[in-house]
Amino acid sequence: MDIAIHTTVLPHEDPDASLAFFRDVLGFEVRSDVGQGRMRWITVGPAGRGGTSILLAPPAVDPGITEDERRTITEMMAKGTYGWILLAAPDLDAVFEKVSAAGAEVVQEPTHQPYGIRDCAFRDPAGNLIRIQEQKS
Repeated sequence: MDIAIHTTVLPHEDPDASLAFFRDVLGFEVRSDVGQGRMRWITVGPAGRGGTSILLAPPAVDPGITEDERRTITEMMAKGTYGWILLAAPDLDAVFEKVSAAGAEVVQEPTHQPYGIRDCAFRDPAGNLIRIQEQKS
């Protein structure tokens, strides 16, 4: 089989704030932006590189989701325990400085982990955990 990862999804509560974080702070390009108001689906990805994207989407809009499930998702987002993603960058310190200077909530400063990587962590405007690991050349 030849299967590739195309898109992963992170929820947003405020599409403009999420767009500003991923575009202006992380430097991702906007690949699509459809919908209106809070009901926007925004696709972003590393600038100049096709391939895998992140879809920033309104949470719990699937018609098959119950009100109880919708409420649980909203509660988990508020706690920052619903969505997360792992990114990589060759200069972790520069990324950490830029993202923390932009006012993102720092969860963990750059740290050497006991399992062999060096990484840091932030929360995006929706509370999603964004871990960034140092990419070795």
